[in-house]
Amino acid sequence: MNPRLAALAATVPPDAAVALAVASRDGEQLLCRGRTDGRSGGAVTPDTGFELGSVSKTFTALLFAESVARGESGLRDAVTVDGTPFTLLHLATHTSGLPRLPPGLRRSALPVWFSNPYAAFPAAELDRALARTRLQFRPGSRVQYSNFGVGLLGRVLAERADSTYPKVLAERITGPLGLTGTGCEPGAAVGHRRGRPLPPWRIPALPGAGAVRSTPRDLLRFLSLHLDPAAAPTAELAAALRDVQRPRLVKPRSEDRICLVWNLRPTADGAVLFHSGGTRGFTTFVGFSPDRGTALAALTNAGPRVHGRFIQTAYRIFRGL
Repeated sequence: MNPRLAALAATVPPDAAVALAVASRDGEQLLCRGRTDGRSGGAVTPDTGFELGSVSKTFTALLFAESVARGESGLRDAVTVDGTPFTLLHLATHTSGLPRLPPGLRRSALPVWFSNPYAAFPAAELDRALARTRLQFRPGSRVQYSNFGVGLLGRVLAERADSTYPKVLAERITGPLGLTGTGCEPGAAVGHRRGRPLPPWRIPALPGAGAVRSTPRDLLRFLSLHLDPAAAPTAELAAALRDVQRPRLVKPRSEDRICLVWNLRPTADGAVLFHSGGTRGFTTFVGFSPDRGTALAALTNAGPRVHGRFIQTAYRIFRGL
């Protein structure tokens, strides 16, 4: 087994599927191990779909930047909640003041907390939640990670396009970029938590925060386009791919920056941008470095664990490229 793939496989249960997509100056690699459903199912391939969890937010960021590039949205466009306006840029940088989750979601989620916590919170409930929401701080004054915030950004973008999030994502991002295995429908791999199979992840009210599925092959192309925005098929997408990488603020007590959703870390070898994600049954890491011309996506159908090392190992492999 490839040593990089072996290092990742050592961090998950023996039956878990693991996939690794790497782009570097030495070329590209698509490496897979395991089966789509533990010991059963077909073999995992570069075209097997995995749940991305919060890595979905990087697709929402690109959709936002593309909407800005076409003149449909502005970074400073305002949304008002709790009588206080904040901007779409606040949503994309986790500085809006919104809580991590909408009011009422935890109550509906408790019966299925360890399998599918967002599934029982429909899109119609989001309007009622917004009416009950109280901002936790003045917009722009703090950084607080919010699924609610990026999910709301996805809904605003879909409404401005007079569409739904899955459709506008397909029409403006995945379709034009040739990401044929990326969308919001369940993929082939079955998620597992503590060795038990889980149903497909559902997040109907906030798809922009965590509903996207993708394949190792598609993620390799997605990241490679961030390394070379000029290769995008339209001027709007080229501008968007550059715009999502621009630092917007410095994290408190850190040298890290926040771009549009992406985390940026300055290093001696140049800036690295990265994001991780997890559903109850999948864990994902993506990263790229424009200065070094490298990118990596790591996926497994094993859910995050309290003392798990999958994401840390993926980051270490990425930095070692």
